[in-house]
Amino acid sequence: MAGESTPKGGWHSGRFAHTFAAIDLGTNNCRLLVARASIDGFDVVDAYSRPVRLGEGVALSGMLCGDAIERTLSALDVCASKIERNRVTRARHIATEACRRACNGGDFLAKVEQRTGLHFDVIAPSEEARLALASCEDLLDPEIPFGLLVDIGGGSTEVSWVRVLRREGRQGGVATDLIDMTSVPWGVVTLTESCVGGQPRAKPVTRACYDDMVERIRGDLRPFCAKHAIGSAIARGEVQLVGASGTVTTISAHNLGLKRYNRALVDGSRIGRDSILRICDLLSTLSVDQLTLLPCIGDDRADLALAGGAILEAVCRQWPAALVRVADRGLREGVLMDLMRQADREADPLCRSKG
Repeated sequence: MAGESTPKGGWHSGRFAHTFAAIDLGTNNCRLLVARASIDGFDVVDAYSRPVRLGEGVALSGMLCGDAIERTLSALDVCASKIERNRVTRARHIATEACRRACNGGDFLAKVEQRTGLHFDVIAPSEEARLALASCEDLLDPEIPFGLLVDIGGGSTEVSWVRVLRREGRQGGVATDLIDMTSVPWGVVTLTESCVGGQPRAKPVTRACYDDMVERIRGDLRPFCAKHAIGSAIARGEVQLVGASGTVTTISAHNLGLKRYNRALVDGSRIGRDSILRICDLLSTLSVDQLTLLPCIGDDRADLALAGGAILEAVCRQWPAALVRVADRGLREGVLMDLMRQADREADPLCRSKG
């Protein structure tokens, strides 16, 4: 779907010669961004997001199901139309946990390419972590030496342990070094299906069930915490925590008292650990029907909100940082940054001569 344009020099070369696109096809959502480079990053030309639930039932059956495939193909038809309409010249599209797990993931993506012309790379958890970090780097404080980036997905949760450095000339004055990462095999979809599948929508889960969800996540986080002595670093005030996911942004919006979601207010906001635990405790007492009535949750997120709250609570109990920086950004933005840097390298005469 993406063609090529010829760099013309100056403002028409490198990243400024192109219109970029990135699709993040996750376990729960299909997300597209179309953007053009700007002085301090990029300007969004078009965007699209739909909760397709591609990974519905994968944790139990090991396969993508027919209804999920059809929902996703319909969403990708829309994405392909937007990419063509906006004359995108550079693109990369990625698929994550659902397609990694499903035995028919490869067949599904071949069907996607045949139908829409969109080619997808199935990326590893380590690549997810790298892209998420690239998108969130400028939210980190260069005065705090370490960072924990937690990205709660539909099928898994990626945690990155990061060294934070001051770097003049970089956006935000920050550079990062990814020390290590871990992928917890539980996200909002897989944890919901495993722990509360079949729960009546009108009935809240028991406290024992919710606590078991929290403990399940903490059990997977403890080895990573011990390996890097993260708890001790937090106690010394050397760690900043960044949360990147629909769960974190939704809880931030609730904390801000928003009646309607506003990305400009949420992205980059800070929320205290005590506020997170208070909101997660509230969510744990509500049924799905009650959760649909809360602003910024609604029908789209209600049946996954409990699992998301349990994962975030587990993170905050395992790593008691006083504040969490909220990121309404993720893999798409990381892909766009990669594409822009690649375009700059290809337009640089020195880089071309080395090649």
